Amino acid sequence: MAAPIWAWAFCVAITLLPSVLGNSEGDALYTLRRSLTDPDNVLQSWDPTLVNPCTWFHITCNQDNRVTRVDLGNSNLSGHLVPVLGKLEHLQYLELYKNNIQGTIPTELGNLKSLISLDLYNNNISGTIPPSLGKLKSLVFLRLNDNRLTGPIPRELVGISSLKVVDVSNNDLCGTIPTSGPFEHIPLNNFEKNSRLEGPELLGLASYDTNCS
Repeated sequence: MAAPIWAWAFCVAITLLPSVLGNSEGDALYTLRRSLTDPDNVLQSWDPTLVNPCTWFHITCNQDNRVTRVDLGNSNLSGHLVPVLGKLEHLQYLELYKNNIQGTIPTELGNLKSLISLDLYNNNISGTIPPSLGKLKSLVFLRLNDNRLTGPIPRELVGISSLKVVDVSNNDLCGTIPTSGPFEHIPLNNFEKNSRLEGPELLGLASYDTNCS
């Protein structure tokens, strides 16, 4: 007796499942590609019809074909970041420094629970530093210097015990510089050239968002 059609469909679905899961990361990265202007064709190999993005240039995957690195620093890219990047749950390094990326930092980047390094320095990014970045409990490097960021330094970042390097210099941040947690060891020159940013906070004497109104 022939197997019912639903059983055949179920087998096909199970067979395709790894491809669908892998391709969701490719879909996220291809969404990023569509949001960027790429005059030097560094993203030319980003083919959304492939099973996963692990053969694309500037992408590194682990042994399970999950994306762990995006290396697009100094690539003459412009455009903006996309919220769907927050779906790259195995991503450890997001390197987009020294481009001309505009717009804001998506709140959804706070979902990148494996992220070790977020390097967005030397771009043209505006808006605030999302408090959601405080959820990145594996983060070691946070370099957002030389952009057009405004608002206070989120106090949620104080809870990231792994954080070793923070650089937010040369923006338009306001408020005070945190002094607790990992910020206790961050040099003050990593906060310079923010004309509305006060020196290290004096607990109980200055609000963390002073000068922000």
